[in-house]
Amino acid sequence: MSATLNASTLNAANAGLDPKTNRAHAVAAALEVIAAKASGADATGLSREFHNLSAYADQIQEALKVK
Repeated sequence: MSATLNASTLNAANAGLDPKTNRAHAVAAALEVIAAKASGADATGLSREFHNLSAYADQIQEALKVK
């Protein structure tokens, strides 16, 4: 796991941060995932990944919730 992805997911899970900051960290984590996937992707695939950015961030935030 990259240092940026690790820091982003830890910060996105931090309940002490305000929701906008948590969201920014979740989006940063999603961008790291997209960057990793895009290393061999064509422009169409990359465009699709950016279209899904918000959904990825939603999934990251949901996965980080304590159950």
